[in-house]
Amino acid sequence: MAFEKAERTQLYLRCALFGPSGSGKTMTALRMAKGIAEKMGVPFAVIDTEARSASKYADRFTFEVDNLKEKTIDHYIASMNDAAKKGFKVLVIDSLSHAWRETTEEVDRITLASISKNSVLSWAKVNPKQKRFIDAILNYPGHVIVTMRSRTEWVMSIGKDGKTVPEKIGLSPEQGKGIEYEFDLLLEMNQKHEAYVTKDHTDKFQDAVIEKPGEDFGVALYDWLSDGKAKPEAVIIPEQKDVLKPVKNTIAITKDEDSLKERSAAIIKEIGNIVTTSENGQEYFNEDERNDARQLIKTTKLNESGMKDLLAFKEFLESELAKRSKKAA
Repeated sequence: MAFEKAERTQLYLRCALFGPSGSGKTMTALRMAKGIAEKMGVPFAVIDTEARSASKYADRFTFEVDNLKEKTIDHYIASMNDAAKKGFKVLVIDSLSHAWRETTEEVDRITLASISKNSVLSWAKVNPKQKRFIDAILNYPGHVIVTMRSRTEWVMSIGKDGKTVPEKIGLSPEQGKGIEYEFDLLLEMNQKHEAYVTKDHTDKFQDAVIEKPGEDFGVALYDWLSDGKAKPEAVIIPEQKDVLKPVKNTIAITKDEDSLKERSAAIIKEIGNIVTTSENGQEYFNEDERNDARQLIKTTKLNESGMKDLLAFKEFLESELAKRSKKAA
């Protein structure tokens, strides 16, 4: 592997909008998509999981839509692949939150069925599905704009007439922890249909508050993204059933009891090293998390099935460590 001069290449937009109900996520996504599509001279498509909400604007926008009946990650990916095969260079996904709901419900089912009732291992088993979903979005061969519901709460604020009025505000998006790292542009919408740019790789709109962003905003983003050398086409993510495939593991699983115990001990040691990792006095896992890891190890049988669980848990912890160390950097 050798270093080479960095070159700016043409990029595909990866934009996420999140906010409470009524903040204008769907309309904003459609307007941005229209601006980009018209600039490119191509049609755009929508994957709709929000009770045909996008189709309510079919009198204002021309697009093709897939109203997902089965709101599972496998169906999301199948729809994305179909859109890619049909050549749509601009895709709106409204919204990602149903996929996250499927993920959390699966974690709950696995946890309730387990002996330890510990959700940490459940997340280790489900994480590959979530990763495959995010990879499908990142590898889509075109511009992608997604929406996410956000957790909400009511606060009292001062209205234009000086009176105190209740206001619904959005909190974090209803998707996986760290989802914001996956997108180039992150817009937080409010009830006034304003977008607060919380993340911007273009460095043109960072921390800006944009009133009702629309077609012009989409065009501005496209102009920035298309400035550079042509980028090779992305690869469509294959549809497949989730199979837990531990990474970075050189430890083979055998049915020999002594060998299993020996290898299990090695994995347990690696898990211990991960959860006690620290840098400059900063610990990446807290004491509660370390206790959870100890409890999980304690309740795991050192047999072939237990080995697979330990390997999955180690993979999950490695992924978490990488995210946390990156965030701390």
